[in-house]
Amino acid sequence: MSWICCQLGAREHYAIPRALFRLGMLGYVVTDAWLPPSSFLAKLCGRESKLRDRFQSELRDAEIKAFNSSLILFEALARARGLNGWAKVVARNRWFERKVVAYLSSSRLSVLGSQPIVFAYSYAAREIFRFAKSRGWRTVLGQIDPGPEEEKIVAGETARVPDLAGEWHPAPAEYWACWREECKLADRIVVNSEWSRSCLVKAGVNDSKLFVIPLAYEAPEVRGQESDVIAARSYPARFTQERPMRVLFLGLINLRKGVARLLEAARILRDEPVEFWMVGPVEIANASTVAEAGRVKWFGPATRKQAAQFYRHADVFLLPTLSDGFAITQLEAQAHGLPIIVSKTCGKVVENGLSGIILEEPTATCIAATIRDWIVDPGRLERLAFASRVRDKFALQALARELQHLDGTL
Repeated sequence: MSWICCQLGAREHYAIPRALFRLGMLGYVVTDAWLPPSSFLAKLCGRESKLRDRFQSELRDAEIKAFNSSLILFEALARARGLNGWAKVVARNRWFERKVVAYLSSSRLSVLGSQPIVFAYSYAAREIFRFAKSRGWRTVLGQIDPGPEEEKIVAGETARVPDLAGEWHPAPAEYWACWREECKLADRIVVNSEWSRSCLVKAGVNDSKLFVIPLAYEAPEVRGQESDVIAARSYPARFTQERPMRVLFLGLINLRKGVARLLEAARILRDEPVEFWMVGPVEIANASTVAEAGRVKWFGPATRKQAAQFYRHADVFLLPTLSDGFAITQLEAQAHGLPIIVSKTCGKVVENGLSGIILEEPTATCIAATIRDWIVDPGRLERLAFASRVRDKFALQALARELQHLDGTL
């Protein structure tokens, strides 16, 4: 059956529609922005704009519907009205849902009485699923995170380190009410890890609807060059203050990702030959003040191309997340042959002791102890780096097989 993928943003590098396209099961991709490199808007945005990532060459021949002009207008009006935080998130989600429903209502699918499968990601799916159900279509929800249980975890961390919490606020009641309706309207719910599945069940979601399908990743910047990347990664005979171990954190710099624990570990290791590279949007308060006792470098947000450079030049990737649906950065790091230190509360990518370390607990002392062990034994890092690569279970072909199986259950 044909699938209609409704996707706000470039989530997972368009992995779901790409996998379906390879199977010949993709009907349409309906998204907020789509910018082929030759388009005027892509050239206008400039090379460093994140909107440049709103295109996937593998889908160039697919049926794509985007709302570029409307998105620009929405963002301009939101800025003029001073919308930010949760108010803007909710408004953008509702805007996208309205645009998708208007498109589906006027498309030939409704006229011909086709019976597609509609896929949409959580928090921007309610109105889309309402429309789909009114037509007798089947619905699949892509759950992007562990839901309200994750929010409880973040609330606990906020209470623990209020000085770093900044402007964090829990989602409004409307946000979760809409999500619960999405879950009820969905025929199937795809979660990307056992951790997410357990959190959703704890939140009251019907377990029989849940399918665990890991994320997939293919890195165009290293595809076909994996052996060269692995061979190029080398470590000094010993780390020194002049050549410290370079520990990379890449992603949203917030409490949910375990950043408070990371900064505490940096203070513990302040006299060791190690420095921490923080790459991504900063969403905590007083970050530089808290980390001043340790060797921490702040680089800000990075484009995909810039991120690849950080992966290439780092020695270790660190993700002490308190909760993550999956964290695709793990796969990105492995694509570049990086050993990984990660917590248990996300998708299981690391083979413990072979390609990295899974922390017993994402505490500052556990993080610091693991890094200290590696500082004194760079040879161990080389062995871990050699084994760190994206396994077949995370390839796009594996995702395609899982979606094909899911299709057969609908």
